[in-house]
Amino acid sequence: MPDALSGIVNMQMGVLYTAAAVVLAILVGFLGRKVIAERKLKSAGKEAEKLLAEARRDAATIRKEARLEAKDELYALRQEVERETREKRQEISGMERRLLQKEENLDKKVDLLDKKENDIANRERSIVARERSVRQKNERLESVLDEEKRRLQEISGLTISEAKKILFAQLEADARRESALKLKRIEEELRENSEKKGQWILSQAIQRCASEHVVESTVSVVSLPNDEMKGRIIGREGRNIRALENATGIDIIVDDTPEAVILSGYEPVRREVARRTLARLITDGRIHPARIEEVVEKVREELDVEIRETGEQAALDTDIQGLHPEEVKLIGRLKFRTSYGQNVLQHSMEVAHLAGIMAGELGVSVRHAKRAAFLHDIGKAVDHEMEGSHAGIGAELARKYGESDEIVHAIAAHHNETQPTSVIDVLTQAADAVSAARPGARRETLETYVKRLEKLEHIADSFIGVDKAYAIQAGREIRIMVEPEKVSDADAYLLARDITKKVESELEYPGQIKITVIRETRVVELAK
Repeated sequence: MPDALSGIVNMQMGVLYTAAAVVLAILVGFLGRKVIAERKLKSAGKEAEKLLAEARRDAATIRKEARLEAKDELYALRQEVERETREKRQEISGMERRLLQKEENLDKKVDLLDKKENDIANRERSIVARERSVRQKNERLESVLDEEKRRLQEISGLTISEAKKILFAQLEADARRESALKLKRIEEELRENSEKKGQWILSQAIQRCASEHVVESTVSVVSLPNDEMKGRIIGREGRNIRALENATGIDIIVDDTPEAVILSGYEPVRREVARRTLARLITDGRIHPARIEEVVEKVREELDVEIRETGEQAALDTDIQGLHPEEVKLIGRLKFRTSYGQNVLQHSMEVAHLAGIMAGELGVSVRHAKRAAFLHDIGKAVDHEMEGSHAGIGAELARKYGESDEIVHAIAAHHNETQPTSVIDVLTQAADAVSAARPGARRETLETYVKRLEKLEHIADSFIGVDKAYAIQAGREIRIMVEPEKVSDADAYLLARDITKKVESELEYPGQIKITVIRETRVVELAK
């Protein structure tokens, strides 16, 4: 028992000691944190005072800098205002000087106007006085004339109107009789001399035209040194011939013709480029796509220069001046264009000479006649590229390049597609016909020409409702008479279109053919 009590006492004492130690530790920790907090507080206060002092110093510095900047800006603004003020003052002073000068000029002009007004007023007064004097003289003259007329009426016994009628009737009768006699005499002289004079002018023009009977034509066959060259022209898998056709736009025909290649194409200049290119490649021996393109480009450039020089030489030979550069090029292209085997450039020069000779005989402008005749076939240079007849195309080109209306109309009318209205138009037609109709000028034979006209009429006769068909103007126009009871007005348009399509598909012809459908209704009655 005593041991238990002592153990309990010892336990309580241990608890008390422990509690006292805990309390003591708490007090020590509290006092320690308090001391540390006081130190930190003191340090923070010092730091705050230090920062506050630095902030005050910075604020003072910023205020000083702001004052300095404000002073600088104020100074600069003051300088700018002073400069603008000086400029405004100078401008105002300049305006004042100009205004003063203008005022002085106005004062001078006012003085001059006043002087002129005084002069005009003096002249007006002088003119009025002269008019008054002239009027008085006229009145005296009229009174004298009236007196003379009165005396003449008394002597003749006729009034003025009766005398005028008698005199005018006599003059009119004499004039009619003389004009009728002169007109009859002129008609007789014209009838006797016109045909003889026309034949003489044409014969003189033909005799003075010294053109060759045979002219050059564009060559479309290229000779080869041997048949092995055909394989080189074709190339591996046809690459050479394809490159040549693509570069020139001309079909290259390699067939069984020995030692020859045929060039096929409607455009004569491109065909000439292909011919020269192929000839140069054959001579050179190097034939491959790159070389072909190089040679084609070089030949095209050379041909362009040759075309321009040819046009300039042709204009010089025919004494045609002031042509547009594009007209010169088109004339040069005609060197490679043929019509029924006749070289068109030589034909144009020949027509110009003929027209000039006939114009000189007739007393009209030789220069205009030669110019119209020289340019009459200019449309053939591009008729493969543009739609329409070469006369219409040529007229449009001439108008585009600044030719006069007289020249344009002569070109348009040289095949009667437009009605001739002047002597120049008729001379161009006559010279064109003489040049084309002389022996050896064109290859088309009479038999071929007749067959073409018969074929044209046969095509028209094959349609239902056609009564008669006539090919006129050397096959350039066909006139078709239809039966009015079978073909109405609306059907006539369709018939013309159908005939046109059939002619285009079945007939080969130069230029264009005009299809004219005529529907005529006649009503006949007998009066008994």
